[in-house]
Amino acid sequence: MFEILDKQQLAERVYCITVAAPRIAKKHQPGQFVILRVHDRGERVPLTIAMSDAAAGTIGLIVQVAGATSAQLASLEKGQALSDIAGPLGKPTEIEDYGHVAVIGGGVGTAVIYPQVVGLKRAGNRVSVIIGGRTKDLVILEDVLGEVADVVYPCTDDGSYGYHGLVTGKLAELMDQADTPIKAVYAAGPVPMMKAVAEATRPSGTKTVVSLNPIMVDGTGMCGGCRVTVGGKMLFACVDGPEFDGHEVDFKELWDRLSTYKSFEKEAMERAQHRCKLENVL
Repeated sequence: MFEILDKQQLAERVYCITVAAPRIAKKHQPGQFVILRVHDRGERVPLTIAMSDAAAGTIGLIVQVAGATSAQLASLEKGQALSDIAGPLGKPTEIEDYGHVAVIGGGVGTAVIYPQVVGLKRAGNRVSVIIGGRTKDLVILEDVLGEVADVVYPCTDDGSYGYHGLVTGKLAELMDQADTPIKAVYAAGPVPMMKAVAEATRPSGTKTVVSLNPIMVDGTGMCGGCRVTVGGKMLFACVDGPEFDGHEVDFKELWDRLSTYKSFEKEAMERAQHRCKLENVL
């Protein structure tokens, strides 16, 4: 069992849960994730390790309520426990000293970029962070990123905070600043956002790394559920990634596969809500 030591709400339906997991915290590197179960008969869910503290033996997981299992996870409180957590899984982020790096997070994808930013700064880079959300309330982790990055640019679709527009618009502005050329771009977030970032950097050939979030079950390369096409080759996000060259990813295939079980997820959420109502009545 993995005890929940703290829980904070970051935005509507978005929570950060701090869990006691000393062995995972000791081994965690940027870009890696875990697979957890809320209870011993529960669904296996992959989540990025947003932060870790090896000395304290803790990891931080950010969850957005989108389905039945994420709702169960978000309903847990401090002092309760998760049934099991496997990790750290996946290949760590390849960290180099590029000079100037732009790191982009969209929505809960911002959870992925925090440890990347820490690693890139330690390697000597100047790091410009761009984070986006539909509205101000959905822009997360700005404060903690600001403690590490050289500069953080919040962006909102509706103009309620920071740059008014998409993260790619802000990226284009930064790339036009010839006195501080961007040598590499890292991006994590919704599939359309990552695809747009890759297309924005394609003409210049700027190195672009994206963190993919396909359907995943075991996290060890056995089930094949997380297969993606990169550079015309079939790869598994859990063991070959989750980070890949954004210019080589077949984003259409990724989006189609992510949409496969939408109706099942909706039904599961409706059943969970119905059970909750019955329990309240009884």
